[in-house]
Parts: sequence; C-alpha cells; structure tokens
Amino acid sequence: MKVLVTGASGYLGGRLCHALLARGHSVRAFVRPTSDVSSLPPPSHGGALELAYGDVTDYRSLLAACSGCHVILHAAALVNVGGLRNVLQAFKEIKTVEKIIYTSSFFALGPTDGYIADESQVHPCKLFCTEYEKSKAVADKIALEAALEGVPIVVVYPGVIYGPGKVTAGNIVARLATLQSQRQLSVSSMSSSYCLSLEKFILIERFNGRLPGYIGYGKDKFSFSHVDDVVDGHIAAMNKGRLGERYLLTGENASFVQVFNTAAIITQTKRPWFNIPLGVIEAYGWASVLFSRITGNLPLISPPTVYVLRHQWAYSCEKAKAELDYNPRSLSEGLAEVLPWLKSLGLIKF
Repeated sequence: MKVLVTGASGYLGGRLCHALLARGHSVRAFVRPTSDVSSLPPPSHGGALELAYGDVTDYRSLLAACSGCHVILHAAALVNVGGLRNVLQAFKEIKTVEKIIYTSSFFALGPTDGYIADESQVHPCKLFCTEYEKSKAVADKIALEAALEGVPIVVVYPGVIYGPGKVTAGNIVARLATLQSQRQLSVSSMSSSYCLSLEKFILIERFNGRLPGYIGYGKDKFSFSHVDDVVDGHIAAMNKGRLGERYLLTGENASFVQVFNTAAIITQTKRPWFNIPLGVIEAYGWASVLFSRITGNLPLISPPTVYVLRHQWAYSCEKAKAELDYNPRSLSEGLAEVLPWLKSLGLIKF
C-alpha cells in the first residue's frame, strides 16, 4: 500500500514514515523544498520511500503528491484550515485514495474544566487560548462535515506529545537548546508550539534551575501522549479505524505538579518546595515577549502558554483502546525514557 505523509519532515511525521516503512508500506513523504529531511530514511531505502516536494498550501504540488497513493496521513501541523481543505479537494480528484487519516489535536475539542471528555465533545468555539487552538477547532469542523458528506476520513486527536526525537518546532525539548542560533520562528508560532510540547520546556527549565517551583497548584490536567504510542495509533486508525469516526490518541491525565513529582522520583532528586502562581508566570511571559522584541531572541514563555495552563485538558482514550487496540504507556514509563535522553543531549543535569 502506498501512503502519502504530509508534514513528513516534522517530529510526528518523520516517525510515522519510519513506522510505515517498517511495516512494509511504500511511503511518499511530502516535504517543503527547504525542509530538513535528515531524520527520514534515505529515498533509496529499498525503493519504498520517495520524497515529494511542495506545500499543503500549494494545491498543484499536493495534487501531484497524492497521485497513485491509497492512504493520506495528513500530519502537517501548522497550516490547519487551508491544508485540510486542499487535502479534501485532492481526494475528489485522485481516485486511488481510499482513506484519509487527519491528525488533529486535543485543542480541537476544547478545554475540559472539571471533567474528562471523550470523542463526543465538540469545541464550543467561543473563547480560544491561542490561534493554534482556534485553527484546529475550525479544521475539525471541516473534517466532520466532510465525513458527513461521505469522505472516507478518520480523525485522530493526540494529547500533549512528548518523547525523544528530532529538533523541530514540534519538539520544543530540543528546540530550546538552539534558540540562540535559530530565530526563524515568530513569537506567535512559538506560543503554539509551546502548547504542543509544554512538558519538555518545563522539564528543561526545572532541571536547569530556572524553574525552582511548581507551576500553579496542581489543578491543571493535561493528557500526555508518548510519540511512539501516537504513531502506533495512527497506523491502527489506518488499518482498523471506522470511516467518519474520531479517536482520541491521548494518555495519562496529569498535572504539571505530578510531572515534577514523577520526574523527581525517576531522577532521585528533590521535589520543588513551593508553588509559583500563574499570575506571576504570566507577568514574566509578557516581560519575556517585550525583551524578545528588543533582543531578537525568542521568549522562553509567552502569555498564551499561561492561558492554556489556566484550563484543564483531560480526555479518555477508551474508544481507541477498544477499537484500535491502542495501548498508551504511563507517564512514569514515558518520562523514564525521556529524562535520560535529555541528559544524554546535555540539556538537563541530575
């Protein structure tokens, strides 16, 4: 089976390509001409991987990339509305495509203050913490409308993705180590990326002594998804997902207080002994943004990040477990892998 992967040079997209090849599929990786493809297997890899250059906003290049493919894994993250619309239009022209797996986000479903949500939740679209959240919610409605029209689409919703991997905008854990030399992300796009990989930023700051206390008071709840579990969930959705259905590829729901405490147990280090109010962190975020405009360096934290932290984002993945045999690892298992990796890169010390 030939699979087109959009966003193939990204953190999740690259790992999807590796996993698909390992399972015997042919992969066409759709990347920009300027993309760093070093994390992808070489195109000569058994002849099973080929690169297609273009952009999801450039319809002609996308249409050419779709030609001859049986499945589209649409994992391009930053151009949510226009990119999805182009994928859906290309499906109407390319007759070989049998299924579309659209990678959405937990942000598309909206916050879950005081409860745990499932796939029945639809974003109320009244207030948004970030522009990224808004774009995901709008794209989600487009995907659901397409499903009602008979488009063979399956929508998957990862939680906060974490794990070892490439230095990309979607993997802030490594990105923060290179901010001084790489300034191509805007403050607004960086805010969106932080929301996607917030736990990595917090771990780096925590173990480098720049975040001495807990963030908030442990009322926040995020659903953490290890990247390899999310990859497995995508492939299961491709093989088993029912057309028109939505699947949460989330994991353990935990606060950042729990993240800090779990990390302290794994590393045998001391836990923080005080809490930092979110109001203080928000003020620091505004100061960081102002300072970044003066220096040209990206801020370590921005106000939209704090807006996200003021809400809960807790979800159930029971449907994916039942229908896709999705089996996410616990947060402690995932952190036991990630923390030594961060240490090996010299990003944290313990």
